[in-house]
Amino acid sequence: MSEHFESNPLLNRLPKHLKQFIKPQNYDDYTPINQAVWRYVMRKNVDYLSKVAHSSYIDGLQKTGISIENIPSMYGMNRILKEIGWAAVAVDGFIPPNAFMEFQAYNVLVIASDIRQLENIEYTPAPDIIHEGAGHAPIIANPEYAEYLRRFGEIGCKAISSAHDYEIYEAIRELSILEEAEDTPESELIRIRKTVDDLQAKPTEPSEMALIRNLHWWTVEYGLISTVENPKIYGAGLLSSIGESEWCMTDKVKKLPYSIEAAYQGFDITKPQPQLYVTQDFAHLNMVLEEFANKMALRTGGLQGIQKLINSKALGTIELSTGLQVSGVFTNVIENENKPVYIQTTGKTALAYREKELVNHGIEYHSEGFGSPIGRLKNINLAIEDMSPRDLQAYNIYEGKLVELEFEGDIKVSGEIITGSRNLQGEIILISFKNCTVTHKDTILFQPEWGIYDMAVGKKVVAAFSGPADINSFDMISHVPTTKTIKAKKTDERIALEKLYAQVRDIRTNKSFDHLESILDDLIKNHPTDWLLSLEIVELAKINSLPFYEKAAHHLLEVKNNRPEIAHLITNGLNLL
Repeated sequence: MSEHFESNPLLNRLPKHLKQFIKPQNYDDYTPINQAVWRYVMRKNVDYLSKVAHSSYIDGLQKTGISIENIPSMYGMNRILKEIGWAAVAVDGFIPPNAFMEFQAYNVLVIASDIRQLENIEYTPAPDIIHEGAGHAPIIANPEYAEYLRRFGEIGCKAISSAHDYEIYEAIRELSILEEAEDTPESELIRIRKTVDDLQAKPTEPSEMALIRNLHWWTVEYGLISTVENPKIYGAGLLSSIGESEWCMTDKVKKLPYSIEAAYQGFDITKPQPQLYVTQDFAHLNMVLEEFANKMALRTGGLQGIQKLINSKALGTIELSTGLQVSGVFTNVIENENKPVYIQTTGKTALAYREKELVNHGIEYHSEGFGSPIGRLKNINLAIEDMSPRDLQAYNIYEGKLVELEFEGDIKVSGEIITGSRNLQGEIILISFKNCTVTHKDTILFQPEWGIYDMAVGKKVVAAFSGPADINSFDMISHVPTTKTIKAKKTDERIALEKLYAQVRDIRTNKSFDHLESILDDLIKNHPTDWLLSLEIVELAKINSLPFYEKAAHHLLEVKNNRPEIAHLITNGLNLL
């Protein structure tokens, strides 16, 4: 892997399909203006959040190596995160929800390594290093919360998405990029905002992924803790937003006790949240998560689980009562009395047992799909998996025998048994036939000229979940978003301004103030609307009793009067002095 990630062995455990999302941090790409934005937000946050955030926040900043003065280096963060059993990787903006949660399951924090523009210093809908590094990282130093995050990822990455979810994800990713980019035409913003609004307003049954993302939003991103009357902040979205962290503490934001009902409350990433949920403690988060997981197809299986996979139009897995797992794109289910009696995948399919692919049952062998009856034989109380060797022989379910098996729901399998495969408990999980015909009433599902027929054995579907049973069965180097974050433009004016920011940064480090006044004069003459560097010069002049303090303060006051939209930011910065 890249040298940016060498310092944490946890990253070596990541499967290839997650590594495809990792990109180098390229620390040298951060400009002096980026560093100033980080410093402003962190100084403001630490000052304010030390009063209103969960006690883990300030301690966590130190434990995770987050500095107020400098954007964190992934190399340094990984070196320190290793001590608390976590790691971090850099990615490009939003990544697909299942991948994001799977990283968490591996105890890996995903950090969008870009940083918001100065114009979006209070809040950006795009994930950035302030949100991820200064928001998520400090709280995971709390062991109880860290376990919640890991467990959430473990369960969340198995949640079944819908085709509608993928549309929304792509649209929100594009929106976050265009909102954060400089000079995006208003017509483009109107277009993508309308697309997102239309998709979110579309009447659809929410998928498991949509519901669990709501839980993630109202806890990991925007969670409050303690009591409704006196809440503390622990959600990363609030910890990283200097605007919303103050707004959320006012009476204008409704506070509700956290419960599973939060799964049914949607959110809008482009607006301040009108209500927030307060958990009494981190243990309560895990209780609600388990309550939700008990409703997921991961634990309930059945006909509904298969139908969720069909609706997702994506790679998923069902697990039968024998432990046999079928992974592929499910396209059809035949039902009888509200139970599945036949399942069908289309395209590459793999069979597995306990997350390990069965020998000779990978995607090369099942390249065109897989179909099998599910359930019990008609008029026989004993399921095949529960039959003893004597029972199997009595029903002719034996190697070399011609047999006709009639399942409930009018599924018939006729052919000569070649062999069978058993699980560790000795139960038959797979029977292979030659010269086999499979029918449902008058419909032929399989015919002899198609080759060997492999029939799954299982009286019921006990689980259904997103993704493959064995991640090595499929080429998971799949679709990485084609949209890329847009970098700030390097105009001559921007380059000249960045040089001034760099000089002031050096002055603060080296405590040599000889040229600070000339930098102020340059700023007043050539960049009269810039406020953040003016604020930094006022800070240095006041702290060090420099003679041109009054001139610097007067200029900053003029900027404040001329730019009322950022006047509160200047006021907040001055209050820190």
